[in-house]
Amino acid sequence: MRSLMRFFAIALFSCVSPLVAAQGVKGLPDFTELVERQGPAVVNVSTTQVVRTNRATPQLPFDEDDPMFDFFRRFMPPGARPGTPREFESRSLGSGFLISSDGYILTNAHVVDAADEISIKLSDKREFKAKVIGADKRTDVALLKIEASGLPAVKLGDPNQMKVGEWVVAIGSPFGFDSTVTAGIVSAKGRSLPQENFVPFIQTDVAINPGNSGGPLFNMKGEVVGINSQIYSRSGGFMGISFAIPIDVAMDVQNQLRQYGKVSRGRIGVVIQEVTKELADSFGLARAGGALVNAVEPGGPADKAGLQAGDVILRFDGKQVLNSADLPRIVGNAKPGSRIPLQVWRKGSSRDLVITVAEMQEETKGARKDSRRGSKPEPAVNRLGLVLSELTAEQKRELKVTGGLVIDELRGSASRSDLRQGDVVLAVIERGVTTELRSVEQFNRILAQVEKNANVTLLVRRGDIQTFVTLKANGAAKE
Repeated sequence: MRSLMRFFAIALFSCVSPLVAAQGVKGLPDFTELVERQGPAVVNVSTTQVVRTNRATPQLPFDEDDPMFDFFRRFMPPGARPGTPREFESRSLGSGFLISSDGYILTNAHVVDAADEISIKLSDKREFKAKVIGADKRTDVALLKIEASGLPAVKLGDPNQMKVGEWVVAIGSPFGFDSTVTAGIVSAKGRSLPQENFVPFIQTDVAINPGNSGGPLFNMKGEVVGINSQIYSRSGGFMGISFAIPIDVAMDVQNQLRQYGKVSRGRIGVVIQEVTKELADSFGLARAGGALVNAVEPGGPADKAGLQAGDVILRFDGKQVLNSADLPRIVGNAKPGSRIPLQVWRKGSSRDLVITVAEMQEETKGARKDSRRGSKPEPAVNRLGLVLSELTAEQKRELKVTGGLVIDELRGSASRSDLRQGDVVLAVIERGVTTELRSVEQFNRILAQVEKNANVTLLVRRGDIQTFVTLKANGAAKE
């Protein structure tokens, strides 16, 4: 009996142990070979900036021929004279990686921004002075060059082939600790961040800290798939969410920087917003998608092509616009001066247009004006929870509109919406039909025919910006 039990125990162990071993190998990858092969191509980037301040060195209460003057002067910064403006050096650290054997290096633009001197240290301790070939702040990519040859260079991968959940490795110099290796997984792809419209970021949980910026993100094949750029943090340190610039985006930028010294991007002159499910229902779209045009720049490329506020851009240059964040990237990649086909949704049907792309210039911030309320008596609250009044002639001239209703007060669910007091409601969209508003009475007649709890979309003006807002109609419709 004892021998029989021993037989089953051995048989069970022989069946389970290969499975456990296989799971162990799959679940715990070995990064040593990757680091040994690719680590030498990762560099430390050290920058120095001379900062000049108008704060003068303190004036000593002694004459220069006084013995005490010479005594106290020894405690001043080298070369400083009492009463003169001061200079000091600001130093920072980052990472980068060699993309060619003749010394071209990729890093982040913010790593070398305003630097007076850039030093590159290789893994073999050699140091070189680097010059900036070009930098693009919109994508946070910079191209550097050192005078050397026969250098190790990374292999480039395709970030589009990556899958969420696969392992990735970062090598860099966090807090100045050279050749630090951290690992994690791809948490998400195509992330859009505020004020970062031109980069579909790779989100990972790889530990990234100050000094990692500009370093490479490797896949398990040892190929660079991204440049580590920034983290999401409430403490200033790593909290499990980091973002990398896809390497295909970075290489396109460096190609333009190397060839032209700058990056050229397309623009079409529209203000857009996301298409929610409620907006999709209002415009008669089968699903929420595309980019909703809020406003069209007068005389701009979109205006000349026939685009209108309320159009939903579905495709641009043959590429599907799944959400509004896709459009700036697709348009930005278009060559200025090229004629591009696009598909829009307008008044319940799609139509094709052709647009000539212009070149994006440096951003300028215009002054925003607030709508001023008239002195008319306050009307009753309508079915959307809005208290409205009609614009005065002076307000219409100031806003350059022929109609519209100003919001005097928001009540109920309207007070929790994106609307604000002082916004001007220009039009109402219901079942794909847009109606410009001329009076409160006209608006109330339209609302009277809307079913209870139905979505009503408004075209709203706030300062110089137009946007679409969807509210639910309260109360019963009139029979």
